Amino acid sequence: MTRYIENASRRRFLKGSAGLTLALYFPWQMAAAAESSGSTEDGDSQAFEPNAFLRIDEDNKVTVIAKHLEMGQGTYTGLATIVAEELDADWSQVQVESAPADASRYNNLHWGPNQGTGGSSAIANSWQQLREAGATARAMLVAAAAQQWEVSAAEIVVESGVVKHEASGNEASLGELARAAAELPVPDEVTLKEPANFTLIGRHIQRQDSPDKTTGQAMFTQDIHLPDMLTAVVAHPPRFGARLSSFDDAEARQVKGVVEVVEIPSGVAVLAKDTWSARQGREALSIEWDESGAFTLGTEEIFERYRELAESAGTVAEQRGDADAVLAETEHTLEAAYDLPYLAHAAMEPLNCVIQLSEEGCEVWNGDQMQTYDQSVLAELFDLSPEQVRINTLYAGGSFGRRAAKGADYIVEAAHIVKAIDGRVPVKLVWLREDDMRAGNYRPLFHHRLWAGLDEQGQLVAWRHRLVGQSVAEGSPFEAMIQDGIDPTSVEGASNLPYAIANFQVELHTPSDIGVPVQWWRSVGSSHTAFSTECFIDELASEAEKDPVAWRLEMLADHPRHAGVLELAAERAGWGQPLADADDEGALRGRGVAVHESFNSWVAQVAEVTVQSNGNVRVDRVVCAVDCGIAVNPDVVKAQVEGSIGFALTAALYGEIRLTEGRVEQSNFHDYQPLRIGAMPAIEVHIVTSVEAPSGIGEPPVPPLAPAVTNAIFAATGKRIRRLPIADQLAS
Repeated sequence: MTRYIENASRRRFLKGSAGLTLALYFPWQMAAAAESSGSTEDGDSQAFEPNAFLRIDEDNKVTVIAKHLEMGQGTYTGLATIVAEELDADWSQVQVESAPADASRYNNLHWGPNQGTGGSSAIANSWQQLREAGATARAMLVAAAAQQWEVSAAEIVVESGVVKHEASGNEASLGELARAAAELPVPDEVTLKEPANFTLIGRHIQRQDSPDKTTGQAMFTQDIHLPDMLTAVVAHPPRFGARLSSFDDAEARQVKGVVEVVEIPSGVAVLAKDTWSARQGREALSIEWDESGAFTLGTEEIFERYRELAESAGTVAEQRGDADAVLAETEHTLEAAYDLPYLAHAAMEPLNCVIQLSEEGCEVWNGDQMQTYDQSVLAELFDLSPEQVRINTLYAGGSFGRRAAKGADYIVEAAHIVKAIDGRVPVKLVWLREDDMRAGNYRPLFHHRLWAGLDEQGQLVAWRHRLVGQSVAEGSPFEAMIQDGIDPTSVEGASNLPYAIANFQVELHTPSDIGVPVQWWRSVGSSHTAFSTECFIDELASEAEKDPVAWRLEMLADHPRHAGVLELAAERAGWGQPLADADDEGALRGRGVAVHESFNSWVAQVAEVTVQSNGNVRVDRVVCAVDCGIAVNPDVVKAQVEGSIGFALTAALYGEIRLTEGRVEQSNFHDYQPLRIGAMPAIEVHIVTSVEAPSGIGEPPVPPLAPAVTNAIFAATGKRIRRLPIADQLAS
């Protein structure tokens, strides 16, 4: 029996079981639960079917139902820790299952009626919800024990998954009390722990996903093998906007293993018994493309167009005072422009998806990031109700925003293939690395132009920032966030700049004629705004002859959490102390700093770099201070910071998707270079102690890295880097 059948069978058993499981519905879920289950007011046990977030079986297993995708960021561990903490479960008895696609129960509270993972929201939006889930279960278990032992509930304690009454010597496991607890009413209110009493939160505990990933038992999309399933790869147009004109599949059908070749809206799909055969079949296709409507500009032509747009005022995103007037009157002004390229997401697991049609509807296996949206898109395509689209969310090997696809592109592509063969067999769509690089969606290319004025005392009195780039929100499920022509994800990190500047203006140009598909990329707008703002602040500090840290702190008096991480990072990095000389003859060393807030978390980084005589840049050390509220699992926070720094350093040093006459040049890791382990700097992570609710951590450490590094390069060489990637800009 294959594992996908085992998993499905387990879910069917849980759905039909009664009495063996303690399950909770919160008050806002009770009416829907009663209606769907046919339960009655007299305590019919069916009212306690498996709840949104927690299940306790008689075998003493505590199962946390995770509404968010685990794609390597530690979500399963964090969500389970929150529940287990309030439940007082022993960590060894806790396991995690992915939730089904059901926004009525698994809504992302930061997004409205929408289930999905993104914006570093998983822990932040689940914090209170899951604490209440765990505390409610604990209260019911204690009540059941008190009833059985005929003692006061106030005399009962729960420790490491054991319910105890010291005076009588009675004790029971959570599982032993599950049946009795399931018969009790759900309390309207529960008391949550004080942070001082946490035993799991804030401690190092083993990640939930590590054992299965280490032993190979973790289920990714590529591990799904259904009876009669075919694997598909797709030939996409070489330019965005091109369409299929004609194709000849005679040679492709001669390839051993190839079963079918079909036309779909995005290209030509070759279906075979395995991936290699499908790829070989695709290479044997003869295709004519209609490029009459294709996008044909190259990277430099796009930048040139953006620079022209930046000569004129854009739509105002934020304004206070009169920056234009003050700049016109100020004697000491500075102007700079910054260019940032398109970037691929380049997750280790390229896009893939399995879809099967049946009389009951559509079933999907996928590392799904946007369950509600994908469910609705598939329902429309197959003329089904959303409830007939069942999504099995598996592990994903990274995403960085790519699986939150606008238009659900790769999922829809798989669905079109299934539809083209009349759904007679399940289909696994596989995007190869080259597909991901050349047919995917990218972090937008952006041009930034900034002006600032300094008074006679070197104080920053005026700031104007003009951005030019494509909108990510346009055409996405979140298009409604665009207000008065401003996509907030384009200007975040710029429009909310924390520095005390009396005269401040941010403007945006959003070109509508650039046909390159764009999408969220790890840290979204902050991935480019932090670079321009923190580099320009550094340039201004130099003009004002001020220390970069001290000057920033002067302007952050009203932003203590910015100031807090900046001071901590600078202190731990030894800011102001001389750096050791470089080992290489002729090499220069420098130290740079940046601070930025995104996703309600504050991060400061100090980078130490060595610039060798041939211009090669080596980042030796990064000291990072982060304030993300309560660190549910400090080890996961540290891992996310380290991973973010490696990810951001890849982009800063090498990352660039370039177009020539509309064709993407890059195709794989040989020409879209990832950071190698030997180039990874020494990293120190310092987490600010906090009692504030948790905030995001998967993305906030990305934005400060590039400006900290380029500011360090200036400190070493006196040369400003205003365009990314850095590679080859310092070559002698």
